[in-house]
Amino acid sequence: MVSHAHTTNTGLFTDHLWDRTKVLRSAIDDLEFLRHLGEGTLPLEVFRTYIEQDSLYLTGYSKALAILAAKSPDPQTAAFWATSAANAAAVESAMHDQMLTGGALPPRQGEPEHSQTCLAYVSYLIAAAATESYAVAAAAALPCFWIYAEVGRDLAESAAKVIAADSAHPYAQWVTTYGAEEFQQSAATARALVDAAAESAGEQERTAMEKAFILAVRYELMFWDTALHPQPWPAA
Repeated sequence: MVSHAHTTNTGLFTDHLWDRTKVLRSAIDDLEFLRHLGEGTLPLEVFRTYIEQDSLYLTGYSKALAILAAKSPDPQTAAFWATSAANAAAVESAMHDQMLTGGALPPRQGEPEHSQTCLAYVSYLIAAAATESYAVAAAAALPCFWIYAEVGRDLAESAAKVIAADSAHPYAQWVTTYGAEEFQQSAATARALVDAAAESAGEQERTAMEKAFILAVRYELMFWDTALHPQPWPAA
């Protein structure tokens, strides 16, 4: 589904990371969830589950980015991660709240709780930000920017057709926001910062950065998939 057209002859560390996760990204491209989302055929209750989990995720992700900002090597880098943390906590959360309470999606009884994958992903990102080096933590945070930008750009193209048929379609309105130029630029900046961190990192740290990036891409895949194929918690 997603083209992922990137040149890989530049020698950038993030190009290496992109190549290294080719199998995982191909699996993301083939997800039933994303296909139905782009076509506007995802069941409303599944979309609601996804939006609820994404809202929970962004709350945790903003904490990880705030920690990353505090560990940044210079004020400009810190400003980017801090602004991203604020956006995750406020701007995107407001969009989620509007989706959940606007009446387009079916109501839910009670407060949503983290899925196993959501809790594992945000817990990993916060732990990486708190306990790993700045470079490794930045590599862990990058897939949420980059994978989402790639998938979002493709979904926006699919959604354009859905909007043409139904301008009020909740999925189409939502996915077009992730194809926006501002979001694409943030992903490019995050990439550049990880490349900069890799330039000053030693071989051992770059290996750790690669492992962190791969793990986060795995979580990206699992996060989308479990919205359609949930893994219930053991009963309490």
